[in-house]
Amino acid sequence: MERQLFDADHDAFRETVRAFCDKEIVPHHDSWEAAGIVPRELWTAAGEVGLLGFMVPEEYGGGGVRDFRFNAVLLEEAARAHASGVGFSLHTDIVSAYLLDYANDEQKARWLPGFSSGETITAIAMSEPGAGSDLQGIQTTARRDGDDYVLNGQKTFISNGILADLVIVVAKTDPAAGAQGISLIVVERGMPGFERGRNLDKIGLKAQDTAELFFDNVRVPAANLLGEEGQGFVYLMQKLPQERLAIAVIAVAACENVLDATLTYVKERTAFGRPIGSFQNSRFVIAELATEIQIARVFVDRCITELNAGTLTVAEAAMAKWWTTELQKKVVDRCLQLYGGYGFMTEYPIAKAYLDTRVQTIYGGTTEIMKEIIGRTMGI
Repeated sequence: MERQLFDADHDAFRETVRAFCDKEIVPHHDSWEAAGIVPRELWTAAGEVGLLGFMVPEEYGGGGVRDFRFNAVLLEEAARAHASGVGFSLHTDIVSAYLLDYANDEQKARWLPGFSSGETITAIAMSEPGAGSDLQGIQTTARRDGDDYVLNGQKTFISNGILADLVIVVAKTDPAAGAQGISLIVVERGMPGFERGRNLDKIGLKAQDTAELFFDNVRVPAANLLGEEGQGFVYLMQKLPQERLAIAVIAVAACENVLDATLTYVKERTAFGRPIGSFQNSRFVIAELATEIQIARVFVDRCITELNAGTLTVAEAAMAKWWTTELQKKVVDRCLQLYGGYGFMTEYPIAKAYLDTRVQTIYGGTTEIMKEIIGRTMGI
């Protein structure tokens, strides 16, 4: 089924992204996985060809086109290149929305040029050792003291945590006010008391630096408050649908890539004197997965259209996130089975896909939380 989502501008952008991935990412990704991090030079190279700031207004060095279809192209091409350890998505799909919608003019002038060029790498710090999906349970505090906030607390599982120059920290500015006491404080590299812990050792996404962050009486200028004090929880709820849709886009693209590779494999691999793809079980597995992926693709493309129109609901984003990521787990697992013993060998991309996939149903809100959100919107 031919996709109707993109136009010539998106196709041209896809060519640029694909060429960048093939030249700058694919030859080096294995070494980055071994190192547990990508070089900063990759970010500035991406900035030079316009991959990071296409949604940023031209006055701040960006492309001036805020259209999530461009985000989708970047996500899909990264998935095609198996670039699971490159943290562009967090930067372009998540942090960008907060800076564009909640930063004031002075903050935009300070932060967006570097954001677009790749010289300023960004992250957002929500999760804590004792608070993941329950954002109201965070313990990090930001106490107002004159012209500063004094930030104390700890965050974990922070993507881009080692490389980040700019971190949006979710903190309680009024611990007694519940959700109404949460604010977003922007912490910058080099602020005294801001320390990074270890680069966490994960089972997948090996090249993606994921860190613990520590804040010990960090004095952050009040000018780094993002948006209004006490509105942080509202902002998070407004932007989480876009984050979840981005994860869904990655999931469907990964499903398509894994299935295509598996289809090639079962046509070439023989057993009992014939290609394993010619056995009925193989045909049925491929047919079932192809059907489910096509259904997921149509729904996710529709969600992208709705997001651009400003009509994507929280429930629809939750549906897209949980369904596609659970499908990704299923596709990778069943395809790996068709590879037999070779699927268990890390030299085969299917093995890497198996490890990288597992986190998809966890971050951005677990499958269980997504179902809870959907159920609540239905009045139950």
